[in-house]
Amino acid sequence: MTQQRYRDIAEWPLMGTALVFLTAYAWQVIGHIEGRQADVLEGVMWITWAVFVADYAANLWLADNRKRWFILNLHELLIVALPFFRPLRLLRLVTLLSVLHRTVGETLRGRVVTYVGGSAVLLVFVGALAVLDVEQNAPDAKILTFGDAAWWAITTITTVGYGDLFPVTPIGRMVAAALMMSGIAVLGVVTASIASWLVQRVEENTEAAVESAELPVRADVRELLVEVAALRQELAELRRERQNET
Repeated sequence: MTQQRYRDIAEWPLMGTALVFLTAYAWQVIGHIEGRQADVLEGVMWITWAVFVADYAANLWLADNRKRWFILNLHELLIVALPFFRPLRLLRLVTLLSVLHRTVGETLRGRVVTYVGGSAVLLVFVGALAVLDVEQNAPDAKILTFGDAAWWAITTITTVGYGDLFPVTPIGRMVAAALMMSGIAVLGVVTASIASWLVQRVEENTEAAVESAELPVRADVRELLVEVAALRQELAELRRERQNET
């Protein structure tokens, strides 16, 4: 089995695994789950994480040039390995986003508006979960509920930043920085897509105008060619007449 064939087969199973992970993580963060239920949710997240690790190992094994693929995808190794350390578990969300991008992004290729809109909603939701996870139990925290976190995420990703809510922990500020850059990237995709669409429309209209303008020009050229041919014929006849006279 080739790597590309494996990726095609694994896309939707990984999509389902990512959604299971996101559901368990959201339930744990928003519901303040404790005790046995918290252990169950934590177990579900570790199982889904094991699937992500297996996916990385399968891609490495099936790569045509394993050394080259390993070097070019060091970032995937980091985001798979680092979250095993408890303080860095938020990096699991990075792999979640990469899995969703790989599946939904390729499936909706060409449907820019749908893809960008879905990406923005997902980024807001994941950003809100991430900041709420690290902020809700911090001293002097401003973000205490999911509603506050969602509002903060929306104002942050749109780079509005009212300042009424803000993270107070170092990790929360790292989440904020990542969300700001993501917002700029999403806005850049929208702007580039609109610009590309406008350029394409202008080119199509220009080509149509040129073709419509060429029609009468071509007709005039044909008439001129006919007249030139007739004049040549008349000149040839006149030359023959003079030659006969002489």
